[in-house]
Amino acid sequence: MDQQRPFLYLTLFFLGFLIWSTWQQEHAPKPIAPQGQTTQVAQGQSNQSNSNSQGNSMPSGSSVSNNADTVPVNTTTADTNVNAKQIHIKTDVLDMMISTQGGTFIQADLPTYPVSLEEKDKATRIIDKAMKYAAQSGLIYRGANGSDLAPSHYSIFNAEKQEYTLGEGQNTLEVPLTWTNGKGLTVTKIFIFERGSFLVKQIQKINNQTDAVWTGNEYLELTHKEHSRAGSLLGGAIAYVGPAYYNNKYDKVDFGDIQDGELKDLSSAEINSLSDDQKAARLIKGGWVAMLQHYFISSWIPTKENTNTYYTRYNQAKDNYIIGVKSPVKNVDAGTVGEFTSQLYVGPTDQASLAEISKGLDLTVDYGVFAFVSKPIFAVMSFINRNIVSNWGWTIILLTLFIKIIFFYPSAISYRSMAKMKKMAPKIKAISEKYKNDPQAKQKETMAFYRKEKINPLGGCLPMLIQMPVFMGLYWVLQESVELRQAPWILWYKDLSIMDPYFILPLIMGASMWFQQKLNPPVMQDPMQQKIFMYLPVVFTVMFLFFPAGLVLYWVVNNLLSIAQQWFITKKIIGDD
Repeated sequence: MDQQRPFLYLTLFFLGFLIWSTWQQEHAPKPIAPQGQTTQVAQGQSNQSNSNSQGNSMPSGSSVSNNADTVPVNTTTADTNVNAKQIHIKTDVLDMMISTQGGTFIQADLPTYPVSLEEKDKATRIIDKAMKYAAQSGLIYRGANGSDLAPSHYSIFNAEKQEYTLGEGQNTLEVPLTWTNGKGLTVTKIFIFERGSFLVKQIQKINNQTDAVWTGNEYLELTHKEHSRAGSLLGGAIAYVGPAYYNNKYDKVDFGDIQDGELKDLSSAEINSLSDDQKAARLIKGGWVAMLQHYFISSWIPTKENTNTYYTRYNQAKDNYIIGVKSPVKNVDAGTVGEFTSQLYVGPTDQASLAEISKGLDLTVDYGVFAFVSKPIFAVMSFINRNIVSNWGWTIILLTLFIKIIFFYPSAISYRSMAKMKKMAPKIKAISEKYKNDPQAKQKETMAFYRKEKINPLGGCLPMLIQMPVFMGLYWVLQESVELRQAPWILWYKDLSIMDPYFILPLIMGASMWFQQKLNPPVMQDPMQQKIFMYLPVVFTVMFLFFPAGLVLYWVVNNLLSIAQQWFITKKIIGDD
């Protein structure tokens, strides 16, 4: 048994994992493009639910939805109401457009997060009309003949003005919109912005001056058209773009899943007929719905004390996908005022901030299967960056040193084993020559020699075993943590989350890997294995050319520390000559 063979297997496993991850993301099931035919639903579902997936742009239970007894909204023209105006709101961190049609957020830019370092004056756009991406809300009247007793996201509101700016010395900004049916019912939708905050508070006040009780609930929705994913192995991981919600666990609902009817919007009667487990996925205390993209998120957060109803809907007429949440029904007595309160977050996936806003919202920073490694790594990095160096490049270097110290002893055992293997190489070669025509005898004698000399032939693989989970954990931290987006280090390293523009770190990494091999050359008899091992530095260098610079920095520092440790053990402890 050649002691370096497991190392080759680990390398192949690592490459295989990268290829598999990319394949999974590029070849995941996608929605079937609509052909004009009716969407198929599972046997046993009512026509009411089926119509909801076809052309209905309203949540179930609404007095103007297709599953009601009234005439449905004309979904082909509702988005182009000529009476709708656009309101521009600007704070220190948000630049947004709200349509008076429904009080819908139709555009949201983040001035403090430029698109790139080359375009510092161009803000990152989250909510975007071009992507059919909007944050909409409305009310659902639960009584009879109520088509004019609840404003939906198609109703026209009135605004006092069309330009709102958070001024100097001003900490809050209120934007009120008003709707009335002219029959004693007035709804005021108030948006409250705060300085330095990506969180918008929404209050829907129902002033019921009619002679009857108003009964209804609130709905909050995020819409988006299908997002095409594209990427490559060398280009890095492909970030998830699409809906998600929290049902006591983080749950992504892909666009294809929505079209297939997952979490389909159902009437109250249909929900009551579900099993307890199916109800538990829809009726959730608190929770949130979100639309994710790389580094950024928009999310509706309903009142956490309420048991809310979660749903999805595919609007075929507009070819867009909707994830939403409905509040419990509320009664507003005649002559009184009632209100619904919710929050809209539009901003970066800052884990600390998201965790404070709502339970589980920080889980939208999705580290995948390596979350158990990535989360502790990010926690340590955040502590170092916050309390010691305030630079993410030096943070990665100190993190590498910290990890190296933790694993110093097991690595030392490994390097001792490797040094002994090197020292005993002539004797191992002699055994191979003696039994070259008898593989079974050669293996038997070689293992007996290892036991006699107390050599672990697998010991040399331990550093690689230690590095791999840390490497993959750090890879996802760099890919998913907005805190490291456009984070500088020194010289030309202005963004550690993208590849080295001059490939200096990958070349240093390849050179350090080659030097490690020379410091402890493998004891291999198989010419093919020798060639594979010889070209590994080249393979890794080419692969690392396209990895984030911060990740390559970690590997370079780890290699240099490993070389120093290996040299010390080999030259001073083992006394190898």
